[in-house]
Amino acid sequence: MGTNISQLERDIGSDFPANEHYFGLVNFGNTCYSNSVLQALYFCKPFREKVLEYKLKNKRNKETLLTCLADLFYSIATQKKKVGSIAPKKFIARLRKEKEEFDNYMQQDAHEFLNFLINHINEIILAERNQGKTKPTTNGVILGENETNNNSSTSTSEPTWVHEIFQGVLTSETRCLNCETISSKDENFFDLQVDVDQNTSITHCLRCFSNTETLCSDNKFKCDNCCSYQEAQKRMRVKKLPMILALQLKRFKYMEQYNRHIKVSHRVVFPLELRLFNTSDDAVNPDRMYDLMAVVIHCGSNTNRGHYISIVKSHGFWLLFDDDMVDKIDASTIEDFYGLTSDIQKSSETGYLLFYQSRDAEK
Repeated sequence: MGTNISQLERDIGSDFPANEHYFGLVNFGNTCYSNSVLQALYFCKPFREKVLEYKLKNKRNKETLLTCLADLFYSIATQKKKVGSIAPKKFIARLRKEKEEFDNYMQQDAHEFLNFLINHINEIILAERNQGKTKPTTNGVILGENETNNNSSTSTSEPTWVHEIFQGVLTSETRCLNCETISSKDENFFDLQVDVDQNTSITHCLRCFSNTETLCSDNKFKCDNCCSYQEAQKRMRVKKLPMILALQLKRFKYMEQYNRHIKVSHRVVFPLELRLFNTSDDAVNPDRMYDLMAVVIHCGSNTNRGHYISIVKSHGFWLLFDDDMVDKIDASTIEDFYGLTSDIQKSSETGYLLFYQSRDAEK
């Protein structure tokens, strides 16, 4: 079952942070996908501070997913005990009301939940900001339910604290091979989704994310300068690096021969420190350095069966959260979640969502 509470306190010992609390979250049948992401976000300090600040400032009586999240974070942060477990009952009930896909006892995808939660919180903040205005707007980087993160619309309103924490900017550069004209288009993102290869690293995956693609045949580019469709080269690079860089490793792929999604358990190393090398020439902050602060891990062999846990860094040491159980782990244990070196389809515990915090976030 894991280390009991008193053992956890003994493991941390004299290094136990004065104002920190380590509480597992009770699983309501299938809510490990939510629990694992919530733990990662709770230990994402800029995010936690903004949620708790919202709790103190928000005097509205209307219940939203954000008020439920703020109540949960506040409940953890103000516990008298240092360690234990708590039941996020109100949050889960509200989540199931807000999105019917989560209102069942089937296995859910942690990335879909993260995507929905971040965007929904942003929508709530924008809606509350626009209340009382004669012409309410819904400007902001909000993804529609069927959109991906890379198709976010451009925000014309003042950014929310969700933007300030998670939003980065990609620039899509297309070079016409006939006239050599380069055109670019910026897109906002809240997380990056990267393909995985066997025995690689996150740095390699990000480089591949920005590989040059040739547009030809039926996929030619309409060049405004040539006024016709031409062969072209296209690549995607990062123009603005976010405060919190969230990465999804695309570990679930549809295979026609199996007529279903399978899990790709390739070994992908995610370092404790990260610097992006796929930035654009006009990048705002290309030298930003990141530290790994949380990983959501998928345990199992496919999308429909499995379990999610998370590991987080707190005050210099690492903790593993498995629903209501909390253990202290050595940093070397992180290597156990890189993935498998063989291509044999079998159950694995692999990093799925990575959260990197920029070193200047504290400032």
